[in-house]
Amino acid sequence: MEDAVSRIGAGAVVMLGGFGVPGTPFALIRELVRQGPKDLTIIKNDANEKGMGVDHLLAAGMVKKLIVTHIGLNARAMAMMNAGEIEVEFCAQGMLAERVRAGGAGLMGFVTDIGLGTELATGKPRVEVGGREGVLETALRADVALIHAARADTFGNLCYAAAARNFSPLMAMAADRVIAEVEEVVAPGGIVPEEVHTPGPFVDHVVPLGALGEEYGVVRRA
Repeated sequence: MEDAVSRIGAGAVVMLGGFGVPGTPFALIRELVRQGPKDLTIIKNDANEKGMGVDHLLAAGMVKKLIVTHIGLNARAMAMMNAGEIEVEFCAQGMLAERVRAGGAGLMGFVTDIGLGTELATGKPRVEVGGREGVLETALRADVALIHAARADTFGNLCYAAAARNFSPLMAMAADRVIAEVEEVVAPGGIVPEEVHTPGPFVDHVVPLGALGEEYGVVRRA
């Protein structure tokens, strides 16, 4: 884990899988905090809650910008945004997923009429398609994606558990380097093909976890 995370430098754009707790790579985030690269741009569905996940990055002063759907569960994130200490770019949840998907598919962006007439469209290029006005939403890519999976084989194929799947498959396609923390590592063939949610060629590093820490509490499985 230490070696894999050490490749993340100051100013990097980092995607973090997760929808609240499920799928958030808490161990990788803690190692990133320990190593301390500054001026990070973080792309994640949310800013987690105070005292967990993204909040550790904010508390350590490592974040320059958040690209998120909401920060409403994190008082620190709201306070830092209001004080001008971090920049926050809000996306509707479906738009965030599609911007990441577009980045992974090699597209420059996509046109949608969602958000017209709202603050979410402010400053974005307008495009007319078939007589209809739309907004150009640019694709998102990252230097690195940090994701959490339930299982991996030694080739890097990943399987996510239930809702922990969320943004991770898209982010694994949209980053130049992918680091996956996993609860269990098996030999090739140990994950049946239909349960491979992220194929190994997209994954650069697989980091086995020991016992799950306290932050993973709501996703512990019997």
